[in-house]
Amino acid sequence: MQVVIIGSGNTATVLGKLLKGNGFHINQVISRNIKHAETLANDLNCVASDFSSPIDDTADIYLIAVSDKGIQEVVNYIPKNNKLILHTAGSVSIKVLENVSNQFGVLYPLQSLRKEIDVIPEIPFLVDGNNQEVVEMIMQIAQKISSQVAIANDEMRLKLHLSAVMVNNFTNHLYTMAAHYCKKEQLEFDLLKPLIFETANRLKFVHPNDVQTGPAIRNDSDTIEQHKNLLENYPDLKEMYTYFTKQISSFYL
Repeated sequence: MQVVIIGSGNTATVLGKLLKGNGFHINQVISRNIKHAETLANDLNCVASDFSSPIDDTADIYLIAVSDKGIQEVVNYIPKNNKLILHTAGSVSIKVLENVSNQFGVLYPLQSLRKEIDVIPEIPFLVDGNNQEVVEMIMQIAQKISSQVAIANDEMRLKLHLSAVMVNNFTNHLYTMAAHYCKKEQLEFDLLKPLIFETANRLKFVHPNDVQTGPAIRNDSDTIEQHKNLLENYPDLKEMYTYFTKQISSFYL
C-alpha cells in the first residue's frame, strides 16, 4: 500500500520507518518546514513537500502525524477524496476527519516516541474507523506494524491518553525533580536508575497495586518526618512529597 505522511516530527518519523520496514511504500512526506520534510523523506526514500506543494493523489493512505492543534489545518489542506485518511492523536475526535473522505479513522500509538531512537520500542496501537469495514482495514494495517492492537473509540482513547500522561509525563517530571535535588545536594542520580528500571520491570508480571513499597504504606511517621525536614529548602518538592505520601497512605488504609 502507498502512503503519504503529513508531518515530520517524532510520530511521523517512527511510524514512517515502521511502515516502510513492513512493506508499505511511502510516496511523500509533507511538513510545514521543508527542511524537516526533506530529512525524513531522505530516510524514507520519497518526495518531500511543504504545504505550498500539491499533495500526491495516488496514495492509498494519508497519515496525519502532527500536533493535536495542527490536525484541523492539515484537514483543510487535504483535498476531499475517498482514500483512507488517518490521524494519530489520542485526544482528538475521529469526527475531525468526517468531511474529508468517506473512509477515515485513527491509528494512535500509545507510546512515547522519539525520532532519534535507533531501536523502535514496542508500540500498542489504538484504532477506530467511521464504519466496521474501515475499522477492519485499519486493524490490518496496525497488525502489520505491532503485536498489540485494540479498538478504542474517542472516549476510550481520551481516557487512555489521560492515563498515559499520568504514567509517563507525570512520572518523568518526578524523575526530573529528583535529579535536580540530587544535583543540588551533590548526589549521583545515576545510583537511582537501577531502582527506576526494576520498578518499571515489575509491572510486566504484577499489578502496581501489589508492589507498592515505602514509608507511606508502612505508616512510618519517623522516616516521613525526616524526609520532610530534608526538604525544608525545597518547598515544591516538599509539597509533592507530602501530597503523594497522603495519597498512598489513604489508598492503602
